[in-house]
Amino acid sequence: MKNFTWKTEYSLTAIFVFAVILFLVPTSFTSKSAGYISKWNEKYNKIEYMFTAMTAQADAEIVKELKLEKDNNKRKSLMIKLIQPYLRLEDISGRRMWYSPHFMNGKKVPKKDFYYFDTLYKSSNGLIVGVKDIKNELDIGPAFMMMVDVNGAKRPNVWGRDIYGVDIYCDGKIKALGHDEDVDVLRKDCSPTGKGVFCSYFYRIGGEFTE
Repeated sequence: MKNFTWKTEYSLTAIFVFAVILFLVPTSFTSKSAGYISKWNEKYNKIEYMFTAMTAQADAEIVKELKLEKDNNKRKSLMIKLIQPYLRLEDISGRRMWYSPHFMNGKKVPKKDFYYFDTLYKSSNGLIVGVKDIKNELDIGPAFMMMVDVNGAKRPNVWGRDIYGVDIYCDGKIKALGHDEDVDVLRKDCSPTGKGVFCSYFYRIGGEFTE
């Protein structure tokens, strides 16, 4: 009888512990996602302010070179030169083996993908930053794209989790990636089956990640 009672109590305890775990895990994920979203909105505001200040204080000669330069790599170098005083970037491309960005759907970002960045930098405040020249011949649309890992080198290194991005225009204005997409496209991309790139804008307008 005592043996039976002990087994019953043990089973009930195990069931209780399991139930608590099931209850806490979703909350943990939700809390973590909310933390990333909050951090991204904070970083976006700082980046926006940075480009506003940069546009007002930038050396006129560099800005002129930036607008006239036709070579993509030289243009990117000029942009990095403008950003450098604000973020104090260190080129870490030679050490990128330990940094492997993924999309929200779990797939690794391939080298040929539009959202792959050849050159990565580490900022003085621990961010991982990438800058890419995307200016087209018609001079319409954004001139650069910038990715920011708000969690630095720490995992998960996933778009829509701790990696976000902005389009940079020649006048110094920025817009979160996905700003030109409708809500249905944003919601689909910012999901476990999407890339997570458009979460950058989706979270800015109050959208939430769905597990």
